Amino acid sequence: MSINLNELTIKLAREKLDKGEISSLELTEACLKEIESSNKELNACLTVYPDLAKEEARLADKRIKMGEKGELLGIPYLCKDILMTKGLKTTAASKILKDYIAPYDATAVKRLKEAGAVLLGKTNLDEFAHGASTENSAFGVTKNPHDLSRVAGGSSGGSAAAVAANMCVFALGTDTGGSIRQPASFCGVIGLKPSYGQVSRFGLMSMTSSTDVVGPITKTVADAEIVLRVISGEDEKDATSASKAHIREIKEVISQASPLLAERLKQEKNKGLSLKGLKIGLPKEYFAKDLKKEVKDLVINRANKLKEMGAELVDISLPYTKYGIPVYYIITPSEISSNLARFDGIGWGTNQEGANNLQDFYQVNRGLGFGSETKRRIMLGTYALSAGYYDAYYKKAQTVRTLIIDDFNKAFKQVDFILTPTSPHPAFKIGEQSNDPLAMYLEDIFVTGASLAGLPAISLPAGRVETSNKKMMPIGVQLIGPRFFDFELIELGKVLGDN
Repeated sequence: MSINLNELTIKLAREKLDKGEISSLELTEACLKEIESSNKELNACLTVYPDLAKEEARLADKRIKMGEKGELLGIPYLCKDILMTKGLKTTAASKILKDYIAPYDATAVKRLKEAGAVLLGKTNLDEFAHGASTENSAFGVTKNPHDLSRVAGGSSGGSAAAVAANMCVFALGTDTGGSIRQPASFCGVIGLKPSYGQVSRFGLMSMTSSTDVVGPITKTVADAEIVLRVISGEDEKDATSASKAHIREIKEVISQASPLLAERLKQEKNKGLSLKGLKIGLPKEYFAKDLKKEVKDLVINRANKLKEMGAELVDISLPYTKYGIPVYYIITPSEISSNLARFDGIGWGTNQEGANNLQDFYQVNRGLGFGSETKRRIMLGTYALSAGYYDAYYKKAQTVRTLIIDDFNKAFKQVDFILTPTSPHPAFKIGEQSNDPLAMYLEDIFVTGASLAGLPAISLPAGRVETSNKKMMPIGVQLIGPRFFDFELIELGKVLGDN
């Protein structure tokens, strides 16, 4: 069966490139052709750089001909437009940065560049990553490739839609409270949120500094592993990035307290992928009675696949799950109000004329530059941090966050991994929740916990459910692992998602 080049996975493209069956230029041109064909309808890409991409592809082909090896050498990708790309637009999907040209590369982008990956362009997102549908972009909503009347999810909706539509071989996204995993679920692709500290945040325009993570959106779990290997690692420009020694120390502590896992997976991998003895936790709070039956059935079916391969399914409880959304939506706006203070029209952002004084200047620039959701979060965060309310809101939220982390720590003394739905439902219709901020915030109900705890989590396609307009839409299943057990989590993901 023939396959279009833009439909290749990283692994298959790598094999064909190394054998000389295709060139990086041919692969890049195939992706550019699909972008040209589909993007007007999907609005997944904000900017595309065909000349630059072809130049990088030709350079990659020369490196390959000289015998250079590299898993991502010559592989075309798209990057979420909240990561700095030197000499190129980085808008964060906001009017306030509509003409901003980044002066340097984000570390993740720099590492991909050094590995020889080919940058095609930048993808759409909710403004400054504030949202769960990509409807908050200043440059229009991204549509779901499976049903154009529905959202692609958010905030990395452009990256997820682009991968699902084969506009690229893989894409970079960012995940603060589910922004890689939820759109991956909605679009039927793989979305990996690494552990906090696994990948440098340098060059990422900060949303919530204590939970922001850069990660891959791919067509297979094996591809996500390849990208993570390239972009992860300590970075002297980001104090929150973890050293190998620090990661090793944390994993040793977890291993002493848990039944774990890593060696067991390695041992069983060569025995027909038996998972005998592996314990998978099913938290009752994620499978409550209000979860749609068809979604629950698909997720349980995936759990049963692991059971058939020898894993043990264990019912567990994460009692502080119900506080995840309120905690997240106090901490996140608080950090947003601080991080976005720099966008004032002087150092950063557009510069509008006509102000009579400094106060008017700020009001004009921020008033016209920021969208409604961004303004809402700035106001919420400023209120939560204000005198008289800091202890009642922000400090209390951080206290409860510690309890959520303790929940997971206790759970990982009982089980090796945790399995949940990624989202309680498939992609909703465009405009369906636009006027209900609370409903939109609740979209993150199954994904905020892992973010608040800094854990690795991955969304895998679980199947499809029929929607009201008779379309079959993807649903995702989420696997969560102990902190810094990213690659062990990926090994289990391969069993569940790539077979």
